[in-house]
Parts: sequence; structure tokens; C-alpha cells
Amino acid sequence: MNPSFRKGLPLLALAALVAGCGGIGKMSKYASTITYTVDPNPLIVQGDTVMVNINGNFPGKYFYKKAQVELTPVIVYPGGEAPLKMQGFQGEGAAGNYPVISYESGKSFTYTDRVAYVPGMANESQLMVRILGKQGKKEKAFDPIKLADGVITTPYLVQSDDKVLMSKDQFQRITSHTQDAVINYLINSAAVRPTELSDKDIKDMAAFIKSAVKDSTIQMKQLGIQAWASPDGEISLNENLAGDRAKSAQAWAKGDLNRNKIAAGKDEAFYQLTPRGEDWEGFKRAMQNSTSVPDKDLVLRVLEMYTDLTKREQEIKNMAATYTEIAEHILPGLRRSEMSMSYDRVGKSDAEITALSKSDPSKLNVEELLYSATLTTDMNEQLRIYREAERLFPDDHRGVNNVGYVLMLQNKLNDAEAQFQKANSIKDNPVSTNNLGVCARLKGDRKKAMGLYQKATSAGPEVKYNMGIIDIQNGNYASASSNMSGTNSVNAALAKVLGGDAAGAQRILDAAPDKDSATGHYLAAIIAARTNNEDGVRNHLGAAVAKDGSLREKAMKDLEFRNFKGQLGL
Repeated sequence: MNPSFRKGLPLLALAALVAGCGGIGKMSKYASTITYTVDPNPLIVQGDTVMVNINGNFPGKYFYKKAQVELTPVIVYPGGEAPLKMQGFQGEGAAGNYPVISYESGKSFTYTDRVAYVPGMANESQLMVRILGKQGKKEKAFDPIKLADGVITTPYLVQSDDKVLMSKDQFQRITSHTQDAVINYLINSAAVRPTELSDKDIKDMAAFIKSAVKDSTIQMKQLGIQAWASPDGEISLNENLAGDRAKSAQAWAKGDLNRNKIAAGKDEAFYQLTPRGEDWEGFKRAMQNSTSVPDKDLVLRVLEMYTDLTKREQEIKNMAATYTEIAEHILPGLRRSEMSMSYDRVGKSDAEITALSKSDPSKLNVEELLYSATLTTDMNEQLRIYREAERLFPDDHRGVNNVGYVLMLQNKLNDAEAQFQKANSIKDNPVSTNNLGVCARLKGDRKKAMGLYQKATSAGPEVKYNMGIIDIQNGNYASASSNMSGTNSVNAALAKVLGGDAAGAQRILDAAPDKDSATGHYLAAIIAARTNNEDGVRNHLGAAVAKDGSLREKAMKDLEFRNFKGQLGL
């Protein structure tokens, strides 16, 4: 170049000329002046993918006007690498469609991409950026630049503590019952007629009282008697008449109880008498239900016009004389005493149920048989009992489901799944549907599992917890914490850690029954690391490794503890 020509050039033109002379060679030499910020750093696996977010900046006076560069982030790990998408840039005078970078001012850029996680990426990988410079037909590969270290894999601490559900029995050792009977009376009378005592309900009451003498499972509690008069007599007479009818019913029952030598019959507190007076409401109901009384709606409207009870009674008498149906079929049924014998029936003892479940299960009803399985902790015995329930009560899905429940505890996944499907074929139920969801998740089909869980939410909070496990695997940590709310476990604490709430995670972990497991201590060490608690890191890692020696190597490489290298005590 002619020196006199260069000397006369303006400064700006000279700078441009220098840039023109530099090209991709100088861009390669000064590639370290490009700045990069990676967030997060180290990288983190989330939902089986690794997200890479880069904020970069090309400085001023760097980007040659006719040059292009292609940036390709790559996760390099032992035994392989995973390139992400390429992002190109070009100078102001270059031909192409990449974003343009000003030579004078440079430019900032952002980059986002994700790549599927592979196990080799854990801990020892590096995020590199490879740059290929282009100028016309020339190409030059710049030296790779390291942007970040490794991939944190804390989400893979998730435990397979899916909640498989047992179908519950409805066994009640003590059940409440009543034996009911009605005594009807003639008009204005409280005498119990012999013909009434031949009615079926009275005979059944008498038979029940007699059977209770020899049945030790029956415990009588109280005899309630409510008595009424029909609303066609005088008010004062009807009030007394209802009371007399209650007493006459009591006298009959007391006599029968005493004849059978039942002690409760001699206790006045055993009887509860409630005279109700005139049964106007019963009259209205009987009229409304009648199919034979003519103009019944008109009759009721007329009667309801009278607020004076005496006048109303007179009108009823008048109608009773006019309408034979009212006199013969409505009013007689209102003159009555209703007796209700309340009693408890005490079922078999646990010892009796256990013995029968072994000697002759057919002598137990389905509730007793299902209940008997809860009286043992022997898994094989539980399985035997539930298979008996499946055999003896083939139309009840619960025994079938519970066979599958025990098989799951025995790690017989395929056999258990077949049982849950069979249970649902007998009756589509949320418990078995949840259990099928667990099977699907353990087989790797999260989408199918989540669909089944969504159908099974009525089975209980355990279903939500199971959803939370999938949420952790899918990287939906807020949803996982919500679904696991109210449960203290390593998984629930893990969801909080991954969501950035170390303090909340510690509270949950402190109350978790599995906090002293190897994984529980390892997670506690991570929480300590994230809160800069060196002693906590050291102590919990020591406890974790003592329970599971394989965690030592993991901890030594785990980037969760990158700030405590040489201080782990392992």
C-alpha cells in the first residue's frame, strides 16, 4: 500500500481498512474477547433434557465486515458428544441471512436450545462452543471455548415410592340395627287387640326378642315408642290418647321381654315413650298418596283453610262420614304406636376371624375375609387370604385387586398388572386404575400413567402423590410440590429443592419417615451445599456413603458439591 495514500486517509476509513485486512484470521486470534454467560452454570437436567441458555456479546472493532461465524454449542462427555443447533452471524458487508453484527459497536445475542440427556453427561461433561469462521470461500475453525462444566443430575434422585393402593374392607365389629313393629288401635281406644298381635311385624318383633336370649352377639340398647291419634277427635282427648297408646305398647313389649327373662326389659330407662298427639302431617301424606279418595287435592285445600284445630277436626269428621275411603283407609292407619327396638350386633373377634380364615374361609363373609388379611404382616399369608377372597367372592373386585397389591410388594410387576386389569373388568374402580398407573410408570410410560391417575383421583391423596413423581421426572417442580403437598418424603423434599426452596425442602425432609435412608442423607447434603453449610454437607454425605458405598464416587463428582472439593471427608 502506498504510504502517502495511507497517511492521507481519515481515521475512520483507516480503521475500516484495518478491519478489511484482518479477516477471519484475526477474528480467530481474538475470539476470546467474545463474552458468554451460561444460565444455569453448571447445566442441569430437567425433564430428561438439558437446557442451554447463553447470553453472549461480540465486542466493538471485532467482527470483520465480510466475515461470517457459525457458533455451535456442544456438550462433550466421556465417550461422546451432543451438538446443539448452530447459530450464525455475519458482518455488515457479508452476503447471507444471518443476524448482522456491527463492526463498530458489536452486538449482544441470546441463544437457547435443549438436548436429550444421556447418562455420560453427568458431572464430567463440559459445554463447549465451536466456531467456524467463513470469508468468501475460506473457512477456519477457531479454537473451541469452554463455557460451562458438567450437568447436575439431582432430579434423578427421585424415588420409586409410588403408592399402590389396597381395596379396603368395610368390616365393622359392632353394627347398629333396629327391629320395628306397629300396633294399630280402634278409634278413641288405647287397648292392644289380640288381632294386632297376630300381624307379621308383631310376630317378628316377638321372635327377635326370643332369639336374643340365646344370641350373645345381640346387645339391646333401647325401645323407642312413638304414638299418635288420628286428627278426627277432640284435641285434649287425642293428646291423652297418644300417651295411653305409647304406654300400652310399652306394656306389651315389657311383658314379652320379661317372659324371655331379658334384663333390659326391667329397666325403665330402656323405654323411651314419645306421644305425638294428632297426626295431621300423617293424614296429609296418606291423602296425597291415596289413589282412591275422590277430590283429595280439594279436600286438603279446604282443610288447610282452617287454622282452628277444633273446626278442622269437625270438617274431617264431616268428610269421614261423606267419604268412606277416608274413614276406612286413611284414619285407621293414623291411630298407632310405632315401636323401634335398637340393638347392636357384635361380630366375631379377631382371633375367631383369623382362625376361620385358615380353617374354613367360607364361613366368613367378604368383609370379614378381607379384614382378616390385615391381621397379619406375613405377606404370603395375606396373598393366600386375598386369593381365597377372589375364589369365594368372584364378583367382588377388591379381593382381585388386593392379590395384585401383594404381588406388587413382591416385585412381580406383570402378574400384579394382570390382577389390576381383572379387577377393573369386574368393576371399573379408581383404586385399581391408580395401580395400573403405577405399573405404567414403572414400565416407563409416563403419559399413560398420568392419564390413568387423572381418572383415579377419587381413590385418595396417594394418587396426587403418584402424579407428583411424574411431575419431577417431567421437570414440572411446582406442580410436583403441589401434588405432594401434605406428604413428608424424600421425593416431596426433592421437589422443593428442584424448585429452588431449600428451606422448605429441609422442613419436609426433617419430618420424612425415609429421611435416614441413603438417598435421604444424600439429599440433605445437597440442601446443606445449597445453603453453604459445610458441616451439613460432610456429615450427611458420610451417613449416605455408610448406607450405600456406591454414593461415594457419585458425591466426589457431583457438581452440587463443587464448592466443597477437598472438604467432603470421603
